[in-house]
Amino acid sequence: MSRIAKYPVELPKGVDVTLSAAEISVKGPLGTLKQFMHPSVSIERDGDKLQCKSVAGAENGGAHSGTMRALLANMVTGVTKGFEKKLTLVGVGYRAQAQGTKLNLSLGFSHPVVHEMPAGIKVETPSQTEILIKGIDKQVVGQVAAEVRGYRPPEPYKGKGVRYANEVIVLKETKKK
Repeated sequence: MSRIAKYPVELPKGVDVTLSAAEISVKGPLGTLKQFMHPSVSIERDGDKLQCKSVAGAENGGAHSGTMRALLANMVTGVTKGFEKKLTLVGVGYRAQAQGTKLNLSLGFSHPVVHEMPAGIKVETPSQTEILIKGIDKQVVGQVAAEVRGYRPPEPYKGKGVRYANEVIVLKETKKK
């Protein structure tokens, strides 16, 4: 059995979990998330705790039960606290501006870059060089942050580009004569 699946997922007050044969739904103060259950995993409810267990005889049941437990814990965290990713722009003239569900980026191209946010994702720009991406689904928040970073990833000589707030860029030395 997976070692991470041994630990139960604690349900805080205000979080409602609905278990069906093929889907699990978690509802909290920030919204509702749904996830399909793998057939080799069974989820048991014991009061305010959820336990993921592998079905007897299922192939890779331990691995799937650990994955399901991690997804379930992220869903509970998402509907109670939410997730956020912070990006910073490094470079002369690099700017960001949030307008509703759109993020306008000026990244040194001859044209502005406009990124449309998916449903459930909010974007804020506290300053012109900072971007905050917030949402309840951890996977979607991370994917949107990766897409925005992908427009101009940090280059290795000067470090210019879009980077995560805690990312460390190892700069290369320039060519010598």
